[in-house]
Amino acid sequence: MQGLAGDSDKITLPGAGCGPIVPAHDSTAPPLRQQVFDCVRSQGEIPRIDVAKHLAVSPASVSTLVSDLLGAGLLAEVEAPREPGGRGRPPVALAVRPEAGYVVGLKLSDLTHSGVIIDFAGRTVVEASLHRVSLRAEVELLVEETESLLRELLDKAGMERAQISGVGLGVPGIVDHARGMALWSPIIRGTEIPIAELMSARLGLPVQVDNDANLLTLAELWYGAGRGLADFAVITLEYGVGMGLVMNHQLYRGAHSVGMELGHTKVQLDGALCRCGQRGCLEAYVSDYALVREASVALDLHRTASGSAQVILESLYDQAKAGNEAARTIFRRAGRFLSAGIANVINLFDPSLVILSGARMKYDYLYAEDVLAEARALTLNKARVLPRIEAFAWGDLVWARGAATLALAAASEALVREAGQ
Repeated sequence: MQGLAGDSDKITLPGAGCGPIVPAHDSTAPPLRQQVFDCVRSQGEIPRIDVAKHLAVSPASVSTLVSDLLGAGLLAEVEAPREPGGRGRPPVALAVRPEAGYVVGLKLSDLTHSGVIIDFAGRTVVEASLHRVSLRAEVELLVEETESLLRELLDKAGMERAQISGVGLGVPGIVDHARGMALWSPIIRGTEIPIAELMSARLGLPVQVDNDANLLTLAELWYGAGRGLADFAVITLEYGVGMGLVMNHQLYRGAHSVGMELGHTKVQLDGALCRCGQRGCLEAYVSDYALVREASVALDLHRTASGSAQVILESLYDQAKAGNEAARTIFRRAGRFLSAGIANVINLFDPSLVILSGARMKYDYLYAEDVLAEARALTLNKARVLPRIEAFAWGDLVWARGAATLALAAASEALVREAGQ
């Protein structure tokens, strides 16, 4: 057994230097050309001089880069709103050319796959869904279903596949975004599936893949409540429990691209069995299948050939609303575990906002005031400012839009980079 290091092991030798060793040119800030494009896209329409002010660079630098982006067809000059009483020529602003490119976003799920096509300005062109019959399938079937959904999207939009710059894919489970791997997913049989590579080969398009909770968080960052926030957390409640985290206006995934698995943090040692195979996970007490399990025991509600988990959940909720104390107790218990999860996120990351999101947010027992009050009580709150907690019951298409945004970021970065060559 190795002992503790002695004092001599802690001494830095003369000439060895000190401080963090950072690779040359390491920076979180993208190239200035990309910053200019991102600034225009985030503002919708903005004059050149305001771009320079926003980025704190010279107007001449901005003009040179804007010329590149105009020449590449990524930006366009548009007539800006005139000030009241203004005279002379109408002011000119910059905007992203929506038709500069199109991307697809797909959210894969246990019962329904959802998809959207968006343009380079982030506007939705068309959307579609595909209902499934299998909760967990071989990856080959998932690839076939994905291609069917893509074809439906293209048909509805009247577009050719060649017009698409890339595909973003959201998958539940543990996803290594950097390698394009589904390490484990409740909807795919097997582990360590190179899903981005398999999808790209079948679809004939570049594919970016990520955990679906990360992509819902990306949608909040680009279009929703997180647009103006440097940091916030999203907790998702669907068939499972997920989490996304934004730090310094960027999605944080962890050192190995598989972090933020809030649903698989342990809340009860040797507790209820989770679908990941371990026991005591938060998900095993809060998710759909946890509520269905409790309902089957306490209320004798069981799945039948015609009764899905969704039917059981709706019945459970109706009974709770009607005053059934056993049904209320099931939601109350799940809400208490959710309170602990929320408090842990606040204690760990101190976000400015916590967003509760997902289809299960329509079950208001899970975020009733007593649940949120308990979350605040469980938070270390000695003379500190607690974050806001907001709930949104988004449908699957918002998740798909987040997936499209993943593809949009990659495709636009590539084209902006080419604009300067």
